Amino acid sequence: MTALYITGFVLFVIAVIALLGLTPEQVNNDVSLFFDKQETLKDKALTARGKKKKSKILLEIERMRRALQETGKEKQFSLACTAAMLLMIAGFIVAIAIDNMFLIPVLAVAFALIPFAYLAKTISIYETQVREEIETALSIITTSYVRSDNLISAVKENITYLKPPVKGIFESFLIEATVISSDIRMSIHNLKDKVKNSIFEEWCDTLISCQNDRTLKDTLMPVVSKLTDVRLVNNSLKTMLAETRREYWMMVAMVLANIPLLYCINKDWYDALMYTTIGKAVIAVCGIVIIITAIRMNKITKPVEYKR
Repeated sequence: MTALYITGFVLFVIAVIALLGLTPEQVNNDVSLFFDKQETLKDKALTARGKKKKSKILLEIERMRRALQETGKEKQFSLACTAAMLLMIAGFIVAIAIDNMFLIPVLAVAFALIPFAYLAKTISIYETQVREEIETALSIITTSYVRSDNLISAVKENITYLKPPVKGIFESFLIEATVISSDIRMSIHNLKDKVKNSIFEEWCDTLISCQNDRTLKDTLMPVVSKLTDVRLVNNSLKTMLAETRREYWMMVAMVLANIPLLYCINKDWYDALMYTTIGKAVIAVCGIVIIITAIRMNKITKPVEYKR
């Protein structure tokens, strides 16, 4: 009977996908429309007054999408959304296969989060590389600028030592400052908007101030040194945070391993856990706790960031 239910559910899902014409491109278009929709004047007013806030989940998904756009990998977001839908269906099927209706929403959510967890890890690695390259770029450019008192020449003489994507950011700055506009302050302001990093934004603000008062150049290096301080703190915490994550996943593995272990130790306990209503509910509660604690653990063990 379970096999019949699963077969019927799979055929129903295939029919819905075929009827709606769901493809990665269609999913990407729908997601783009959802995030890029224009806010009404009322919505903007409520947001400005702090009376309307977006869901944290939607904000995180929007951050992932924006980060992938900046790295030229926007298609991966649509693929992740499609994969999440398919894995959600797989979660339904697994829950039905083991005859536990309580697990249907739990496994659906858990499986759907897998592609986004992969994207989050990929983005985290990319952001770490960008922070390291920003530290190098700001250090050498600031040193040259303090010596020459000319920002454009300081960027020009060090551009060859920079690596993507930071190199492309400063190349566009040079083009804007030398070809498009002579307003160096506006060029620095546009440069500031291209990197979402508090220390980089502070460095750009200080640069703008230096255009009015040259004596403020000496305040640039202390700003750059903050990047080094943050990197040293993260390096000192890296082992501790990695150990925390490892211990957490070991505990999760131990909890999940108890199920087959019960089958070997006491078949009656296993049957009570797997085939009674209370036992099924207990498994579902454990799944919910694992999902919530995994999200919380990932948030707590993120690298340290400087906040202005």
